[in-house]
Amino acid sequence: MSNGQRMGLIALAIVVVAVAFVVARPDDDEEKQGADRAAQGTTSETAARPPETTPTATTESRPEHRVRLRAHKPVGGVVRIEAKKGDFVRITVESDEPDEIHLHGYDIEKAVAPGEPARFSFRADIEGDFEMEGHEGGEAVVARVVVEPA
Repeated sequence: MSNGQRMGLIALAIVVVAVAFVVARPDDDEEKQGADRAAQGTTSETAARPPETTPTATTESRPEHRVRLRAHKPVGGVVRIEAKKGDFVRITVESDEPDEIHLHGYDIEKAVAPGEPARFSFRADIEGDFEMEGHEGGEAVVARVVVEPA
């Protein structure tokens, strides 16, 4: 193989990796909008808001639930997330401090940090009432995931 062919293969590999990165990366517009909203609100305004229980539409037509934490506590109180057995559940947890978020029953644990949300995606195949909690804030419950029969 000549040097020109090697360089061509290397350039092709770089292009493939760049395209894969762009395709696999989450939608930055949604993240930016959430950060803009958070920057516009004050602490008193944010604390007065009701818990965010209304799912937002996603590009896959599956509801996405958001949990925002300040000082390891859920903004507006513990978020209630309801699903039917068999549903695909998506939860994004944003925090102003590093933490480990654990969803009991499903035994899913994710790290969260400022600017680095934790994203939970799972099939609701176990019925029940499950706590999602942070490990750094004194095992504080941040959300309840309620899975009911289909």
